[in-house]
Amino acid sequence: MSISEFNEIIEPNDQTEARREHLEKLRELVGNVYPNKFDRSRITGAEDTITHILEFEPVTEIVREIKEHISTLNEGERPNAELKGQLNEKLKALGNVRIAGRLATPPRLMGKAAFVHLSDGVNRLQIYVKRDDVQGVYNGKPSEVGTPTEGEPPNQTPTPVAANGWELFGLLDHGDFIGVEGYLFITNTGELSVHVETVQFLSKAMLPMPDKMHGIADPELRRRYRYADLIASSLQVEHEGLTTRKVFERRAKLISGMRRFLDDAGYIEVETPMLTPKATGAAATPFETHHNALDIKLYARIAPELYLKRLTVGGFEKVYELNRNFRNEGLSMKHNPEFTMLEFYCAYMDVNGMMDFAEAMIKESVLKANDESLVVEYDRNHIDFSKFERVRMEDAIHRFVPDAEITIDNLVDLFETHVEEKLINPTFIIDYPKSISPLSKASPDNPNIAERFELFINGMECANGFSELNDPLEQYERFVDQMREREGGDEEAMILDEDYIRALSYGMPPAAGIGIGIDRLTMILTNRHSIRDVILFPHMRPERKEIHAENKEEN
Repeated sequence: MSISEFNEIIEPNDQTEARREHLEKLRELVGNVYPNKFDRSRITGAEDTITHILEFEPVTEIVREIKEHISTLNEGERPNAELKGQLNEKLKALGNVRIAGRLATPPRLMGKAAFVHLSDGVNRLQIYVKRDDVQGVYNGKPSEVGTPTEGEPPNQTPTPVAANGWELFGLLDHGDFIGVEGYLFITNTGELSVHVETVQFLSKAMLPMPDKMHGIADPELRRRYRYADLIASSLQVEHEGLTTRKVFERRAKLISGMRRFLDDAGYIEVETPMLTPKATGAAATPFETHHNALDIKLYARIAPELYLKRLTVGGFEKVYELNRNFRNEGLSMKHNPEFTMLEFYCAYMDVNGMMDFAEAMIKESVLKANDESLVVEYDRNHIDFSKFERVRMEDAIHRFVPDAEITIDNLVDLFETHVEEKLINPTFIIDYPKSISPLSKASPDNPNIAERFELFINGMECANGFSELNDPLEQYERFVDQMREREGGDEEAMILDEDYIRALSYGMPPAAGIGIGIDRLTMILTNRHSIRDVILFPHMRPERKEIHAENKEEN
């Protein structure tokens, strides 16, 4: 077995060597250079993150007042000393703050004082360090951490011991984590700052930070090293569009909004198997693995659908799962082998009721995730989520294809070729051919048509739903048809799931279900054109050096 050396992972250069030297000097000065904790203050009523302080109303009011005053001054004129003094007294009266964060700018000593910014990953706050005012914290030796001194209760950090704060500050590098304690004040430019009285070293950045002006330009590097992308995005001075963190915060808001909507509507969230004995519930190629203890082949799930409908059989009238699915298929701007779906099912509802419900849920969730707006800009298109259209597949094709070219056999191909990319605003395409919808009920008006819809937004399929087939014999016959297609060479055709047929035979009420692609919907809400830009850690090809190492080991 080949094990990489640390210096092979973190290749030495002038910058890393300088940081390593600083770390060793800090170790001599403060002892433990990776302390276990730092207690932040709570003047805001919650833990004082930098963001909480910047958004704390008493603070924002003072900053607003000084900014308004400064806006009335002539160029080069200083703010009124009396007003500034009064405002700073108000800030000081709030009490000392204890904040922590990453050094967002390289520390530069200017004689006997220095200004530098700390970042909590979202916002920055300036700190002011004066040589004669700042005291350092001795963290103790690593073996001493958590060991109480006499008279201290157990499981508490030992009482801080003084270290040379100015010397400590001089050993810091861009990207290091520190904790500081001091009082708030405003500068002559109106910038909120912390006058540091105590500084504590928390963690060393052994690698240099990305370019603060441009961040990481290479999209492959951003996806491969998401941690560096998040750092670079938070430190970047100017942004076009959302920061990387804001993209994933918006994704989180979308998901929480949908969860809340479903919970409020009486749905129960469940968890179904991610490893299954049969790859069922969708037309897709699965990933395979082997269960050693049971000595059976298992598949990473391609969809949770048949398990959720088993629960409907068992009495869960409203059920949902936010799930990870895995499909061993190609990569594209819209496809990733591992992706997130929201699937839910409702008893006694049909396809029309499900479209109504899904439309209402998506509208409310988009509104909350998108800063109270239903209009989204994506790829130079204005997408209006207040308007959902419903169009029969055949009618949609007639808009763009001459009648003479349309047959019942080429509907799907014509739709995918001529229609999909033109569907910009949210559009439910309904009345799919039954032959490609093996889990859907047929329309009572036309046995060749399925009561099925797909939701398209900006040319992407974002959801798929239908009235669920609950006749066990017909479902069996549909599975058999799919098996024949599989034998004919269609590797993605569904297989027969005997246990699901058994479950349906206990009786399943009329029901409708839907699967919504969280990743694609997030792409639209964040104006990202690759699905890998809305997945924190997408699958990537191995780096060349990793491939070289594997080949070397095999040889």
